[in-house]
Amino acid sequence: MDVDGLHTFRTGYVAIVGRPNVGKSTLINHLLQFKLAITTPKPQTTRHRIMGILTGDGYQIIFLDTPGLIDPDYRMQEVMMRAAQRAMADADIVLLIVEASETISARDEQIIKDLQQGGGKLILAINKIDLLEKAKLLPLMDAFQQLCRFVAIIPICARTGENTDALLSQLVEVLPVGAPFYNEDEVTQHPERFFVSELIREKIFTHYGEEIPYSTAVVIDEFKENKGRKDYIKARIVVEKQSQKGIIIGKKGLALRRVGQEARAEIEQFLGRPVFLELWVAVREKWRKKDIHLREFGYE
Repeated sequence: MDVDGLHTFRTGYVAIVGRPNVGKSTLINHLLQFKLAITTPKPQTTRHRIMGILTGDGYQIIFLDTPGLIDPDYRMQEVMMRAAQRAMADADIVLLIVEASETISARDEQIIKDLQQGGGKLILAINKIDLLEKAKLLPLMDAFQQLCRFVAIIPICARTGENTDALLSQLVEVLPVGAPFYNEDEVTQHPERFFVSELIREKIFTHYGEEIPYSTAVVIDEFKENKGRKDYIKARIVVEKQSQKGIIIGKKGLALRRVGQEARAEIEQFLGRPVFLELWVAVREKWRKKDIHLREFGYE
């Protein structure tokens, strides 16, 4: 990049925040054109602060996808909220995602109030506009502008990509001028192990109900690259109760086998090479409430 280009290049961090299930991960996956974050219909799928790098003509945005903002009930949720808070503190721009609806929820009002105290640049994206009558969109935007002087309010549909170009242009316009932090071909700094564990966890969210997905952690115990042969991956699925272990495994192991087959297919697609995936299930009682296990499983 020439010297003149560096004087106009824009680089910065954008923290994507909002309530659970408002479409934060769907948006970042769409913008990057890369499956950075797992997505399921269930809330609170994202547990970590996940970094994605988007480099374009004259800009580089480092997105920080965050867990849905909640009032934590147990230790792991406290850790998740700290990850979201750190992302907001590190960001040049905080991008708040809300769902399109006829009225503003009390929870969104409180989130906006809290964000204003941070003093950073706030941009609002109203997602899922395909679910709201067009005539009700402008009054909703006006209501949000009355609550907070956002730098911009952009209505979008992350699922279809509607108006996401306008959102991206607005983010670039607000970014500070500066040299890129990463090479233009980098999409993330997370290792392959991280994405493998997330893809397995996504299948657990997909196929199990009630408390099972939320009581589950996935740990990669072995990851061996074998030149000319399949990579070997051994993953441990951790649950909190013996009864949950039985549900994860299923009758004659069929449930666990289905998770393994579907996860392996996505892992191979992600890595671009064949793998042998071995899954096993372990019990760690109340692991979500114990710091020692949270650190062991990568949540601290």
